[in-house]
Amino acid sequence: MKRLGHQVWEDVDPSTVLLVPLGSTEQHGRHLPLDTDARIATAVAEGAALATGATLAPTLPYGSSGEHDDFAGTLSIGAAALRHVIVELVRSASLTWSRVILVNGHGGNHPALTSAVDQLVDEGHDVAAWWPSVPGGDAHAGRTETSLMLAIAADLVRLDQAEAGNTAALIELLPQMQAGGVRAVSPNGVLGDPAGASTDEGTRLLQELVASLVARLTNRR
Repeated sequence: MKRLGHQVWEDVDPSTVLLVPLGSTEQHGRHLPLDTDARIATAVAEGAALATGATLAPTLPYGSSGEHDDFAGTLSIGAAALRHVIVELVRSASLTWSRVILVNGHGGNHPALTSAVDQLVDEGHDVAAWWPSVPGGDAHAGRTETSLMLAIAADLVRLDQAEAGNTAALIELLPQMQAGGVRAVSPNGVLGDPAGASTDEGTRLLQELVASLVARLTNRR
């Protein structure tokens, strides 16, 4: 695999696509690590890089996570800073690579990411954003992310601490979350229910997400 962080400058292949994983450092209940989003984004990007020969950039582990500020350990740079980082990062990357794909693992990054990509495209850069979509998946630290983490880093999953949080649809919770953060709707930080999560399910989900990203790279859609 072409890992940019492991290369010297003469190893760099400008003819490849550059994959840049974006994550966050934020609470994921009592059973998942704070770097869950970054690990998932990285794992998907790694799989796609292996399948396509793309170059994998180091993961950006901080994002826009202000909705989790009431929980210890959350490190957020905010939407404005994230947008600026993405714009400058892609401008820099475009001096070497003609195409950049931002692989996003955190839903809270979407507004800044979308705005940054729109500006960069207007500037003439070949850049796009991709994020995981799991039909029927829960929003945060539920079965979906727990299964994925069991497949990616099982040693960091504390299943004995796993418990359900608020299982209402995210669209129903958004007004209250926007006003008071995640803790206002879920004291334990979980939006969903991790019950039933398994390594087998996580492996299947990871394979599907990698296939989705590979299709994006191959079909340019």
